[in-house]
Amino acid sequence: MKLISIILCNFRQFYGKTPEIVLASGNRNTTIIHGNNGAGKTTIMNSFTWVLYEKFSAAFAAETQLVNKRAITESKPGKAVACWVEIVFEHDHKRYQVKRLCRASRNEENEIEHGQSQLYMQIAGDDGRWSPPPEHPDDIVGRILPESLHRYFFFDGERIEYIVRDDRKSEIAEATKELLGIEVLNRSVRHLGQAKKSLETDLRLIGNPETKKLLKEKNQIEQEMNKLLERKKEIEEELEHHRELKKGVSSRLLESKGAEGLPQQREKLNVQILSLKEQIVQANNGLKRGISTRGYMVFLSEAIAKFREIFSGLKEKGELQIGIKRQFVEQLLEKECCICGAELAIASPGRKLVEKWMEKAVVGDVEETAIRISVQMDEVEKQVVEFWEEVDRQKANIEQVRYQLSQVENELEEVQKKLRNYPDEDIQKLQKRLDEIEVKVGDLNRETGSNALQLENLKKEIKALDKQIDKQQMNELKQALAQRRITATQDAIERLIEVRSRLEKQFRSSLEKRVQELFSEISFTPYIPKFNENYELSLVENTGGEDALVAASTGENQILSLAFIGSIIDEVRAWSQRNTLMGPDSSTFPIVMDSPFGSLDEIYRRRIAKTIPQLANQLIVLVTKTQWRGEVAEEMTDYIGREYVLSYNSPKPDCKEDAIELGGESYALVRRSPNEFEYTEVLEVDYDDF
Repeated sequence: MKLISIILCNFRQFYGKTPEIVLASGNRNTTIIHGNNGAGKTTIMNSFTWVLYEKFSAAFAAETQLVNKRAITESKPGKAVACWVEIVFEHDHKRYQVKRLCRASRNEENEIEHGQSQLYMQIAGDDGRWSPPPEHPDDIVGRILPESLHRYFFFDGERIEYIVRDDRKSEIAEATKELLGIEVLNRSVRHLGQAKKSLETDLRLIGNPETKKLLKEKNQIEQEMNKLLERKKEIEEELEHHRELKKGVSSRLLESKGAEGLPQQREKLNVQILSLKEQIVQANNGLKRGISTRGYMVFLSEAIAKFREIFSGLKEKGELQIGIKRQFVEQLLEKECCICGAELAIASPGRKLVEKWMEKAVVGDVEETAIRISVQMDEVEKQVVEFWEEVDRQKANIEQVRYQLSQVENELEEVQKKLRNYPDEDIQKLQKRLDEIEVKVGDLNRETGSNALQLENLKKEIKALDKQIDKQQMNELKQALAQRRITATQDAIERLIEVRSRLEKQFRSSLEKRVQELFSEISFTPYIPKFNENYELSLVENTGGEDALVAASTGENQILSLAFIGSIIDEVRAWSQRNTLMGPDSSTFPIVMDSPFGSLDEIYRRRIAKTIPQLANQLIVLVTKTQWRGEVAEEMTDYIGREYVLSYNSPKPDCKEDAIELGGESYALVRRSPNEFEYTEVLEVDYDDF
């Protein structure tokens, strides 16, 4: 997707139709839009998502009040005012014009009534003529850049750290898979599963009694599995709900006055507990890796001892003649002369004696190999000792961390006990509510574990039934054909699942490496971004060879989020060139960022300003004058292809006017409105070299 232009009409701050905002691409791929707070930067960012998905960012207030106030005020009662945004973009060598429109009007009581929005689309043909699309516009937009991914390309920079929050990590996983094209494989597996069910239904009708019985048992087990899977979804939703409840109650407890700092202490201890638990997980994973890669060596002791016994026996018998080489003996016989000067003529006694050494020299290569193996055995025995030392060290480390965890949990329990018995009843209630939530979360987690075990057992039962069904003799042609089709379908499902697993593992590893590179380029901290198998992104610190979870600051999470988005774009672009999976087109990815520098210090501002123009094929940045200061302007100037100013007209008689100087000219950021209304105008910055 390459964005070409955008026009707004009566959309929030923008009265009437704005000039066409043409968006930069190519070598100078960056469009900068300047505006003070309240001038309409967030409105422009949300105008993209409103047109394409009818979605808004968290910072976009009063989502239902889209129509410009002045336009409605000036309209006659009962007469509708149109509010619309139009975007032109290119994709796969086709040009699209997308327009979303809604209307509002004042009734006789001067109340504003809003209508439903409508989406329109036209596609330009090769002859330049525009025509309606062959399918619904939502479907086309969803295929080009799916709705689930839009927040990664249109976002509020000051809230970008939300992307890597704990409660959004599952969304990262799903979005990453969709970008990769894994969803295509998921759909294929689902469709094949449905086809298999249909074939098994046919087989139940035509199969022999034993086959029908087995299929009936299998169907009953599958129904049990479906119930467990549905319950799994319900539990996930309940856990998410309780996490939000816990977060809200914890915030209220932290904000409560008094309590002698106990809520803050409680929060600090909870963070420590999370960090210690993560250390235990990392240490256990390290122990598992060590056992899986080197654990086999401890079982070689008997084999090594047997080898040494055989080796020593051969040497004692003289069957391993050290220094005697077959090649050396062959040279003596060829020259017919011994090293002592005696002739070795054919059939001579001396030659016969030397030829006997040939038999002994045959084992020369064996001797060399045996010596090398002996040296390797010494190394293995040394590594076995080191392996046990490492295991003991890891176990001691785990025990130490567990002891620390126990101590911190005891401290936490003491703090919670004080809060439960605190004189202030409100604080008591909040802590008791947190206790109730913890109990419920614990119950849900235990149910999750129990259900997972049941699902695993049911899967094994189904696998066993499938084998029994395969063994059934199919006497009739239709039965045999149905069974072959079922077997082929199951084989296809298993192969697709294996392909999906390998692709995910390979892509996840490549993506993690790129995230680490980008994060390292921007951040001066030693922290390392890591993905788990579900694409959940965390920041860790390596201390003493162990990874420990880092409680990242807002700035670090902003950088981590930018690194994630940039890496997604880089890797999917490269991935799509090497693979044929049908995912979103990755030739061009636009990024629209509102206030990306807000809470960052000067060093990070400079590094991000230098990096973000290289993240995507197109970049639209909306900034205030203070955000567009020295270091940001210096780093981004060479990438600017288009530049605009949002000029806010204030109806306040004592408004303080403001301006920004760009390209040697002054452009008004805030000025006195010529009427009693507030509205924003779009001014294009004129550069000769654009």
